[in-house]
Amino acid sequence: MAMACLNPAALSPRLAYARAAPRGCSLPTSSARLARAAAAGRRGGWRLAAVAEEPQAVQQQEQRTAGSDEAGGDAAAKASSKLVLVVGGTGGVGQLVVASLLSRNIKTRLLLRDPAKAVSLFGKQDESAFQLYKADTRNAADLDPEMFEGVTHVICTTGTTAFPSKRWDGDNTPERVDWDGIRNLVSTMPQTIKRLVLVSSIGVTKYNELPWSIMNLFGVLKYKKMGEDFVRNSGIPFTIIRAGRLTDGPYTSYDLNTLLKATAGERRAVVMGQGDKLVGEVSRLVVAEACIQALDIESTEGQIYEINSVKGEGPGSDPEKWKELFRSVQSN
Repeated sequence: MAMACLNPAALSPRLAYARAAPRGCSLPTSSARLARAAAAGRRGGWRLAAVAEEPQAVQQQEQRTAGSDEAGGDAAAKASSKLVLVVGGTGGVGQLVVASLLSRNIKTRLLLRDPAKAVSLFGKQDESAFQLYKADTRNAADLDPEMFEGVTHVICTTGTTAFPSKRWDGDNTPERVDWDGIRNLVSTMPQTIKRLVLVSSIGVTKYNELPWSIMNLFGVLKYKKMGEDFVRNSGIPFTIIRAGRLTDGPYTSYDLNTLLKATAGERRAVVMGQGDKLVGEVSRLVVAEACIQALDIESTEGQIYEINSVKGEGPGSDPEKWKELFRSVQSN
């Protein structure tokens, strides 16, 4: 594959690693900057708001303790054994997922249509930790089982706009992205995957009811629900995160360090529920963190959560606080 700033790798004709830039190719973002950025966005103890039957239920949490630091150390020890495939890693949520994975030293492989965009966003990375695989989930022929070689976990953040827009150019409609794309991806996925985390949307079970039927005029909620159902019936361990209306971004600049610092402290108090009852907004940063946390929390397997956020402190990257938050809303 001929691609500016990328060298072909032996694993697959379509798999390339972000390596040292050839002469004349600028790679503006470094691994160290991404690590500092994600750490800045996650620091501090945060307030939790958990919803079971009603979204008003709020649970207060104490500041991080020495015990939570030990839990963080355990998570770091697990990082070396993971290889996370991120699908949609240059989108609004996906780029934040990738930046956070890199800051945690978790090996990451991106499946995306345009590898050059990932290089401009994430810059030069060690090839053993950061891999790029060129493919389009809308086209089943693009998806080779080789792309899952060594992969332990998958986070899928693909999506498009609910209404016709420039993003629909090139057949990028909800049906093609949220239904065909998810079906093709999951059909290629091996049963050895330890967890698939899918980002979906609140309102998918009510797309024939007002006001959701307005958002669903072109089928976005219907197709997301079809994608959810395909995941649920696949036999692959899954967690589905239904996000509210997304805020904080999407970001188009490659300088994630500046962007993450600029939004730190905004809308980090997490409101979570089940049963498709929540209505509201959620920070993309919160959604990204929820996806990463769900990878290692056993109780989230086979569960579907709705997630919103409000201004204030929240769980940050503390796994114990996320465990309690997820657990507090689970029906079983």
